[in-house]
Amino acid sequence: MKKLMSSLILAALAAAAVPASAEIVVIVNPKNPATRMFSEQASQFFLGKSAMFTPVDQADGSHIRNEFYQKVADKDAAQVKALWSKLVFTGKGTPPKEYKSNAEVKKAVADDPKAIGYIDKSAVDDSVKVILTLP
Repeated sequence: MKKLMSSLILAALAAAAVPASAEIVVIVNPKNPATRMFSEQASQFFLGKSAMFTPVDQADGSHIRNEFYQKVADKDAAQVKALWSKLVFTGKGTPPKEYKSNAEVKKAVADDPKAIGYIDKSAVDDSVKVILTLP
């Protein structure tokens, strides 16, 4: 019985140590006419393949940024950085401006009708409009 309890406690601790994956939402300014977007479309803006929106990024190395690019583009941080390095070197693009928090990203999107960003779903308020929820 003690062995079973020890195993259960260890399993519970291991599960608690794994960071919970929060829901990420793609946001735009409420004045923007966009109402919905697919992941593939979102990746186009954040990977420099379309200039229809001005992408706003989370801080390099942040968990939300890594998770976002994995979900929308199936790319890790190194792949995204390499892609942007190539675009910058060839003069074909400028990487998204980075912000340190959900609040800063939300403010940047709320202040710019052409901006698109992503934040944790729990940070959403009336200052922005959600056009995509990532599972």
